[in-house]
Amino acid sequence: MIIIAGATIGALWGGFLAKKRGGTRMDIAQWAAGTGIAFALIGLIVTVVIHRTIVG
Repeated sequence: MIIIAGATIGALWGGFLAKKRGGTRMDIAQWAAGTGIAFALIGLIVTVVIHRTIVG
């Protein structure tokens, strides 16, 4: 669940940043994809850390 939330928030944030900086549609899509992937990776790491802490 954290991974999906991270990907969604990252994509929205990246798209917003690209649009704010005056990017074209392709720029917005690339920024959204890149930040979505980065935030999903962070969410994956957080999920693994939480799981290993709880299950131990």
